Amino acid sequence: MRFWKNAQPLGATALTQLNHEGIVMFQKILIANRGEIACRVIRTAKKLGVKTVAVYSDADANAQHVLLADEAVYIGAAPARESYLQADKIIAACKQTGAQAVHPGYGFLSENEGFAEACRANNIVFIGPPVEAIRAMGLKATSKALMEKADVPLTPGYHGNNQDPEFLHQEADKIGYPVLIKASAGGGGKGMSLVENSADFQASLASCKREAKSSFGNDDVLIEKYIVRPRHVEVQVFGDTHGNYVHLFERDCSVQRRHQKVLEEAPAPNVPEHYLTQMREAAINAARAVGYVGAGTVEFIAQQSGEFYFMEMNTRLQVEHPVTEMITGQDLVEWQLRVASGEPLPKQQAELSVHGHAMEARIYAEDPDKGFLPSIGKITYMHQPQTSEVVRVDSGVVEGDTISAYYDPMIAKLIVWGEDRATALQRMYDALGEFNVLGLGNNVGFLRRLASNPAFANIELDTGLIEKQHDLLFPEPAPVADEIVLMAALALSLEGKQASQEHSGNSVEPQSPWYKTDGWRMNAAGRQILNFKHAGQDYSVAVEFAGDESYKLVYQGQEHVAKAAVLLTGRLRMAIDGYQTQVRHVFANNQLALFVNGAAYTFEYINPYVSDVGSGEVGGQLRAPMPGSVVQVMVEAGQAVKKGQALLILEAMKMEHTITAPNDGVVKQVLFAVGDQVGDGDELLQLEADE
Repeated sequence: MRFWKNAQPLGATALTQLNHEGIVMFQKILIANRGEIACRVIRTAKKLGVKTVAVYSDADANAQHVLLADEAVYIGAAPARESYLQADKIIAACKQTGAQAVHPGYGFLSENEGFAEACRANNIVFIGPPVEAIRAMGLKATSKALMEKADVPLTPGYHGNNQDPEFLHQEADKIGYPVLIKASAGGGGKGMSLVENSADFQASLASCKREAKSSFGNDDVLIEKYIVRPRHVEVQVFGDTHGNYVHLFERDCSVQRRHQKVLEEAPAPNVPEHYLTQMREAAINAARAVGYVGAGTVEFIAQQSGEFYFMEMNTRLQVEHPVTEMITGQDLVEWQLRVASGEPLPKQQAELSVHGHAMEARIYAEDPDKGFLPSIGKITYMHQPQTSEVVRVDSGVVEGDTISAYYDPMIAKLIVWGEDRATALQRMYDALGEFNVLGLGNNVGFLRRLASNPAFANIELDTGLIEKQHDLLFPEPAPVADEIVLMAALALSLEGKQASQEHSGNSVEPQSPWYKTDGWRMNAAGRQILNFKHAGQDYSVAVEFAGDESYKLVYQGQEHVAKAAVLLTGRLRMAIDGYQTQVRHVFANNQLALFVNGAAYTFEYINPYVSDVGSGEVGGQLRAPMPGSVVQVMVEAGQAVKKGQALLILEAMKMEHTITAPNDGVVKQVLFAVGDQVGDGDELLQLEADE
């Protein structure tokens, strides 16, 4: 791999690839993105024999997309605005490396008309739609006016230019509550707010505008009637430069949190066929209305009956495109490259069909129990399910990589296929059980509960499913079963045995009985007491070595017969009172992680030779739950506050997080101002609790 910083431009190369129609395929493309989507594009480019150029920031110097590409160009500091959003640096990197085209991925500059225009001005092919199409669909209000002319059904609402808060309030009152405030330039669930009544409108409008300004540089909004129990159904479309259009059927993306997709599937289940036919036709009409070229997604909001309304068009490849690939057998990135090079669509509509059912789960570094707050840190351990024709993992990170505060906290996308929905759902549940991550918070356990949720299994789909199923998806912590405690004790015993073996191997007297690893002790049975904690609960198990991988365990006065051994796969084979199973475990820094039948348990080993100094919570302090920036401070020193009162708003990863008072009290000191950057755990303000 070549890393370019100040190298001389290479210029265009004479080497080309011709298809059977004599159309030139790109010899080299630059990927103006990072992470999972950059790795995904590289995979298809390699298949086609196309060279790839990666770009990277300070935070991504050793990232997977950089290591996989043929060349890589440094483009700036870690914040996206100083690197991945710098269009001029991307253009310069293309010229420097001789890249003939740019694949923007999704996010960043993928729907930026200025960037697409700059590519065109520099004779660099933008692997995406024409500038005019991006512009037409970039603003929700403008796009809805176009769709109205194209006879695409629209949700009742206000899509005009008047942004006066009082006027917008009046329009919302006319539409009738609940209403949805949406950033006109928004996407990805950002800049959206549901308003249940008139009294809450102005506060929601202000918050929505702040988020829209921060995320998109444009705080214009539109207002729409909120559909009760809506489904989110989208149609994948493709157009070429020869006037051909096709759809590749639809996806259901109803399972969301914070208006962001969590689990997607294709085709959309339980939608009447006549509505699906109309929806697909409407999507083609939408694409044709703007002269669309390349991959695009037309998103609809649908009622439970199947009746639907246009929501927006995403003028790029979607995160969830793999489920469409799985049911159609088509490589959509390959389609993008071929269409951008001037080829006609690889297939016509009559040649496309649906085979089976596919699902995709987005695995994120986040804490579902804390409102899905992003989790920052190093991936200390990661085990993925074995991939095959029916199980696919798209990722941009590996074990040892760090999820930073600067970018989307996605770890991977898990995609499965089945002959029918029930089979796909079972495969998803099983595959999630094989996906284990340590080192930072993640949503794997939550996703597995979602995959086994009765409402989801029975296709009771709407965008509020997660909230409606809260008690099942966020259960109260249950006591650890006795067999799990015994498994933890066995795992810790084996860790101790392995450590003894290593110590014996390094000894000057390896045959000495003092270094035996079978539990030998002078005048005593090989017995030890293991103490550990889980979720604040103390556990103590007596372990006695019985020879030949055998053990006696005593827990809560009950004796158990056990066997344990390490398999070549790295798993532990355990038998406790005749019950056999296999588990995975990781032990580091006195922390034992145990993965049993898809569930994860973390135990803290109490080392008898290390004193516990303890760490009490410091009262009166409020700390940042993650790195971010302060966007609003609602209190000042000396002000009395009530429990639950909003004190300060942080923005992190383009999401707002409100810091509230844990109790009644008086603000002693505010330590940050609007615009300040804060680190994870930084003290934000001091609160003196009332007596």
